[in-house]
Amino acid sequence: MSGLIVERTGPQALVQDMGRFGVRHLGVTQGGALDWVSLGWANWQLGNSPQAAGLEIAVGGLVLRAESRVTLALAGADLGATLDGEPLPANGSFVIEPGQSLAFAQPVKGLRAYLAVPGGIQAEPVMGSLSSVVREGLGGLDGQGRALQAGDRLAWPNDSAETRRLPEGVSLPHEAPSALGLVVGAQIAHFTGASLYAAFNSEWQVDTRADRMGVRLRGPELRCTLSGMVSEGIPLGAVQVPADGQPIILLNDRQTVGGYPRLGALTPLACARLAQCAPGDALRLVPVTPGQSRQAYLAQWQAWG
Repeated sequence: MSGLIVERTGPQALVQDMGRFGVRHLGVTQGGALDWVSLGWANWQLGNSPQAAGLEIAVGGLVLRAESRVTLALAGADLGATLDGEPLPANGSFVIEPGQSLAFAQPVKGLRAYLAVPGGIQAEPVMGSLSSVVREGLGGLDGQGRALQAGDRLAWPNDSAETRRLPEGVSLPHEAPSALGLVVGAQIAHFTGASLYAAFNSEWQVDTRADRMGVRLRGPELRCTLSGMVSEGIPLGAVQVPADGQPIILLNDRQTVGGYPRLGALTPLACARLAQCAPGDALRLVPVTPGQSRQAYLAQWQAWG
């Protein structure tokens, strides 16, 4: 038998791929790996498609036991991973033997680690994706979107893998404080001049109210002159500003429509970086053009070949 048995779970471990697309008109959100860059690099190390399903491990606490000899790969946060008690690098591939335990303790750097298996985790796709969205009850091992539980078994197509080392210069996750690119748009012209200056010239802190749906920021109070607006579609990284003037950045498990005014949206790469920021971390918002955002996005995919 080839597989990993879940012996203990932490706060949240979810099966994720790059997400569920073409279904937002049905009210279904995209889901997918919050730090999609780290998932892609984890897969790349084993010769998988970047879109292959892996495991997103938030904060730590997870223990897995191997049924067979297999090569696995990690990327993203350093969660103090160990193999039978021996430390493992946060970004790299390794061999696990039958009966050995892979354990994740707690964050050393970043919040989310990604574990790749040969060929990707196997399960029945829902709407074309294995991505787990707990709130909507979609995806994952059971198709119902739940987080991993003790006794669950992760399986994959075969044990063969083409192992590769991460290229020099690839450092995961990025160091904080982070400069997060933001494409302005939507209701940007309706914010006061003082608010726009504060938005792009102040340091923001990540709030404790943060999950896969969105992240609140703490900082200067932003003001919009709009008295009301009709709800509209919400893209990944949308920066909504509710009445209290504190931005909310919406992520993969967001709702599909919303009625708060928006500064714009973070770039896909900025969303991946935000996913590794812990409460209290400092960041800045940096305006970029749609062309710059697209160029950086395509460059990341080209790096994976």
